[in-house]
Amino acid sequence: MTGRIEGKVALITGGASGMGLATVELFLAEGAKVVVADVDEEGGGALAAAHGDRLVFARCDVTVEADVAAAVDKARSAFGTIDIMFNNAAFPGPPTGILDMTTELWDRIMNLVLRGPMLGIKHAAAAMKKAGGGAIVNTASVAALEYGWGPIAYSTAKAAVLQLTRCAAAELAEHGIRVNAICPGVIATPIFARYLGLTGQAAENARQLVIRNAAKIQPLRQAGLPEDIARACLFLSSAESRFMTGTHLVVDGGLTVGDRHSWDPAAPAPVDHIGFTPEVIEKLNAGEMP
Repeated sequence: MTGRIEGKVALITGGASGMGLATVELFLAEGAKVVVADVDEEGGGALAAAHGDRLVFARCDVTVEADVAAAVDKARSAFGTIDIMFNNAAFPGPPTGILDMTTELWDRIMNLVLRGPMLGIKHAAAAMKKAGGGAIVNTASVAALEYGWGPIAYSTAKAAVLQLTRCAAAELAEHGIRVNAICPGVIATPIFARYLGLTGQAAENARQLVIRNAAKIQPLRQAGLPEDIARACLFLSSAESRFMTGTHLVVDGGLTVGDRHSWDPAAPAPVDHIGFTPEVIEKLNAGEMP
């Protein structure tokens, strides 16, 4: 099936790279017109030059309300409306724990990961309300569901994105606006290189390392790719998900199904982890203390 969002107008934050870029390319292939909102002027400008009148670029820092409002206005002035908003831009920040957390770092991550989607919802929904409806998709994370997949500030902010999604969905349903989220697992994007402070060929090598090793930590023996998230976003943005709002899709290759023993026969079960081996159980049944 093609053309699932034919004629729709989508605004995608963080659209110049990674999952955002994959979504831009898929949406264009499915017939949409796209506004790429990103701080990467070089990447965004190149996309605009490559796609003619079907794509425009808006230089946008999603933590700055005026930038987000201007990006929405650009969508309306360039294409007449906005039908889809993908709040995707984010960055995990350094691997700082709670004991070493500064208020400056905490606020920086909260502003990018949580304030950004809030502003995107606020301004896109105002335009969608006038147009009679629309679809908003937020990028959350498996880090929102369980700890260990991101730093504490990032994980906390992503969990809040899920609650923001639910609350906004409830408020906006009467205007025909659906709000949903995606929780990606380990996806091979440049975010890991940025997390490690790598650039150039080192960054590409880091991405290839993720592709090579990601399959080892999840049930599905293949790496998650930006295209996997793009397809989930397409589904949530199209009429195929018309009866879905206030929920989230987990796209993680089974990463969060449970303890490793649930999918790896070689891994010990929880009872083994805490010492309940067959030998111990036999002694307990005999009334002995192992």
